[in-house]
Amino acid sequence: MDRRRKILLSKAEALRPDAVRMLRAISGYAELGLKEFRSSGTLSGFLEARGFRVERGIAGMKTAFRAEFVFGKGKPAVAFLCEMDALPDLGHACGHNVVGVSSACAAVALAAFGAGRFRSGKIVALGTPAEEMGYGKARMVEEGVFDGVDAAMMVHPSSRRHVAKGYLALHKIRFTFLGKASHAAAYPEHGINALDGVLLLFQGTAALRQHLPETVRVHGIVTEGGRAPNIIPERAQAYFYVRGEDDAELADAVRRVKECARGAAKATGCRLRMEEGPYTLSAMKVNPVLADAYRGALEILGLPESGAPTGKNRGSSDIGNVSRVLPTIQPNVPISSGEKVEIHTRSFEEASKGPSGVEGMMEGIRALALTGCGLFADPGLCRRAWEAFRTGRS
Repeated sequence: MDRRRKILLSKAEALRPDAVRMLRAISGYAELGLKEFRSSGTLSGFLEARGFRVERGIAGMKTAFRAEFVFGKGKPAVAFLCEMDALPDLGHACGHNVVGVSSACAAVALAAFGAGRFRSGKIVALGTPAEEMGYGKARMVEEGVFDGVDAAMMVHPSSRRHVAKGYLALHKIRFTFLGKASHAAAYPEHGINALDGVLLLFQGTAALRQHLPETVRVHGIVTEGGRAPNIIPERAQAYFYVRGEDDAELADAVRRVKECARGAAKATGCRLRMEEGPYTLSAMKVNPVLADAYRGALEILGLPESGAPTGKNRGSSDIGNVSRVLPTIQPNVPISSGEKVEIHTRSFEEASKGPSGVEGMMEGIRALALTGCGLFADPGLCRRAWEAFRTGRS
């Protein structure tokens, strides 16, 4: 390892006490999307104290922020994305505590290293709220926050070390069935049962799954089903996620799920309302040039990539929307000591703030800092990343 990289890694390691302190704090806050006030304040305050110019409340979101450290005029502008929201009841069972601290500390380590060395470009640390709502980054893309940024990156915790893990496209739909109330025992024939509409929707989508591509996922919950057993429900509601490999596959699956809902409404005599989410999340477009640069960082650190397939066990994320407007990566860092832990579980939440979570976080800080450094040291790297982006290579 050359001397410059050793210096960079030493600056990353020097941040360990701050990183552990912030990880513990944000784990304890466990704030939901768009309410991450203390988590956002912790990360943005840390960046501000380290010389970053911070703008809070960007893109119309109070907990979003933009922190910049400028080396000089010109390119590149390298963004590190700081997620910070938790899950209802499960806390940081998706590991955004690790994500936010890794990105903030990688940005600070690279800024400390680059001061006096890099003559152009800037580091941009973005506080990206409400990932679990599928909202924050999608809104930031819409509001032009990523305009002028040359590359975006973050890590996400997992039980494995992956560089090019993808995501499915996602569309959200809330179905409301409206019927007519009546006494369920005395006058049931006078009622129209809205809950029956919801139940038929679930039965319809269950039958539909046999005829969908294996990469499509359809899953929902009942959010409203009536108020009392002796009242025919006049209103019932279900909330569905529909996912697909790409935009075309997703659009077809959404169309077919909506037809299931219309059929259920017709069969039960209900009226139907459909409310769609504010954003459709795009499938992740992993930039191959940035991914190779991150693999190079892992080689420097002596860390092997997992051999497990990357096309399985996929969810969705608003970073997919970022990946459609500029070169983007989101590698996985392991936060378990050998055993498999799955996201959105209590065991994952425990791992994210435990010793293995700390080590995964530190791996992310080092690998992101090394990858970002490469973009400043080699102007051609950004150019090649954009060439790959424009030609659609992944």
